[in-house]
Amino acid sequence: MEKIAMLGGGSWATALTKILSENGARVDWWLRSKDDVQHLLRTRHNPRYLSAVQFDLNRVYPTTDLTDAVEEADWLVLAVPAAYVQPVLDKLDRDLLKHKKVISAIKGMIPGKNQLVTDYVAERFKLGRHQLGVIAGPCHAEEVALEKQSYLTIGSPDAGLALEFCELLRNRYVRAYPAQDLDGIEYCAVMKNIIALTGGIAHGVGYGDNFLAVLVSNAVQEIRRFLQAISPQPRDLSASAYLGDLLVTAYSQFSRNRTFGSMVGRGYSVKSAQLEMNMVAEGYFAVKSIHELNKKLKVNMPITEAAYNILYERISPAVEMELLKEKLR
Repeated sequence: MEKIAMLGGGSWATALTKILSENGARVDWWLRSKDDVQHLLRTRHNPRYLSAVQFDLNRVYPTTDLTDAVEEADWLVLAVPAAYVQPVLDKLDRDLLKHKKVISAIKGMIPGKNQLVTDYVAERFKLGRHQLGVIAGPCHAEEVALEKQSYLTIGSPDAGLALEFCELLRNRYVRAYPAQDLDGIEYCAVMKNIIALTGGIAHGVGYGDNFLAVLVSNAVQEIRRFLQAISPQPRDLSASAYLGDLLVTAYSQFSRNRTFGSMVGRGYSVKSAQLEMNMVAEGYFAVKSIHELNKKLKVNMPITEAAYNILYERISPAVEMELLKEKLR
């Protein structure tokens, strides 16, 4: 039986715990809230997210003890918001992950450091890239909970690690495939949230599906330019790990980044939108990180810059969208 430490109590952590435990793995599930752990132990349901999912407590072990959850694990799966990765992982001994495999299920960057999650983990715990992987692809947690057909990509420089984790995930409604483009897949997962957020702003301001289609097609070009500058190598951006993830995040009713952007476009402040959603929209933090990285790269990124101007420079969404529409083709 594979032993997996799952860090995070949100919808994606809940969905992954469902998949992995039902496939026979032992999951030591770290949650920050004692009340949530007690609720899970009492009812076998997560009280906050995907509460219809029922867990087998002979395979799933909820806990608030971080070291206890991680210590005996073969795999560590990170599914906390990117903004909380550093404060959570800094509580762990640096040698604790020495021989473990670490999978990031986070589609965001470390705020302030402007660093990919896998890069931070490698630096903090002195891990080799062959120990790291990332989960990507068009796969909303809500649909996984409903057992809708879904596709995942596991990106890792180590083909064996990627394939091994794919096997832990595959079932009748989840297909998983390995890929070796760790950086490209992880950066794209970050950037698609920015695009979805900007599409949401456009929707909130009053733009329609025609504009969103143009925005997304321009976004593919923007992502390609950025990836070529920061991590140049041949890659097919039409693959589901890239384009598929972008499309579902830009268009789906479950997209928290699109929802967040739509609220901002309709006049909500950033803080009020965050409070009302009660969920983290990774794109908000990602916009600043990518903007900071691009100060050196100087890539043409009009969509990212429009989002940055609205969220951080407090430019009117209506005014900024008027400027952006002149830059799209």
